[in-house]
Amino acid sequence: MKIYLTLLSIILLSASCKETKQTAMKPNDAHSFARPDEAVVKHLSLNLNVDFDTKELSGYAAWNIQCAGNAEELVLDTKDLRIEKVMNHDESRALEFKLADDVKYLGQALHIKLNGEKEKVIVYYRTSPDAAALQWLSPQQTADKKYPFLFTQSQAILARTWIPCQDGPGIRFTYDANIRVPKELLALMSAENPQVKNESGAYTFKQVQPIPSYLMALSVGDLRFKNLGAKTGVYAEPGMIDKCAYEFADMQKMLDAAEKLYGPYQYGRYDVIVLPPSFPFGGMENPELTFATPTIIAGDRSLVSLVAHELAHSWSGNLVTNGSWHELWLNEGFTNYVENRIMEQVYGPERALLERQLSVQDLENDLEQLDAK
Repeated sequence: MKIYLTLLSIILLSASCKETKQTAMKPNDAHSFARPDEAVVKHLSLNLNVDFDTKELSGYAAWNIQCAGNAEELVLDTKDLRIEKVMNHDESRALEFKLADDVKYLGQALHIKLNGEKEKVIVYYRTSPDAAALQWLSPQQTADKKYPFLFTQSQAILARTWIPCQDGPGIRFTYDANIRVPKELLALMSAENPQVKNESGAYTFKQVQPIPSYLMALSVGDLRFKNLGAKTGVYAEPGMIDKCAYEFADMQKMLDAAEKLYGPYQYGRYDVIVLPPSFPFGGMENPELTFATPTIIAGDRSLVSLVAHELAHSWSGNLVTNGSWHELWLNEGFTNYVENRIMEQVYGPERALLERQLSVQDLENDLEQLDAK
């Protein structure tokens, strides 16, 4: 994620990342109720209806799990979710569950009694209209002002407000999804994506690389797609798509440069979606589909370092991730360095030096506003 208020240009180190590995997760994540040393999630099958009238997502999350020893329960993170029922792997019997007391910021632990179930649990639920990760926009809040829009922001611990999950960066899983939306709209996720609308409004997705929960993402709106290269493209509202395609014309060059520096890109395609103006960040590195603010559409390609930054996260962050949110500076520090190397490869050393100097100025300005400690 690139946030304009704070830049962490700290670590200068080049890393070559060839494959994704799952490391042991200790049950000491201060920001999660999960106990992955007892039972850990491995794959998610998500099935949701998107209702713009009620501002709710409803359906189920089916989790394939891996248990250690005689694990008696699976613990998931939730916040403001209405849990309707929990079933075993083939839905032949209900599993007992309990929501613990609410903890400020963290939400409620969902304790699911496994009763011998070692394969899968299926959680039926609804989100709250006030779910912190879900931004429901009226047509007036979009660029074209014709249809409503939905986008998610799961980082850092907001995935639990729209999916019952083990919401820590050290736990990785693959996923598939079935999402149903109004037929006028297109659904996209942090996964293999469609490029055009269909008549049914039903879309399927698959993410074969293990990812942490904060990279779960969904966007629904009146969107168009333009291809920019062999593995790159852009989505935007119809009135913005040509401007966005012009702005991001060098995306394939950025991807090619990054692969030469850090090894093969592991996520299939690299596309960007330009969101409505209310998107509160510069960008978010959701796998296969970076979420970007329209404020970088300057008309002269002067702000595309943001794209280089989110692309860089495909190696430093998405592929190799900070173990807990206490170490977020590792994700961002490495990524700022990788971003600058990409800019140097595509635009030359003078542009890279200018970008570094601007980052230093931003850092100095931030430090002036902080307490000495």
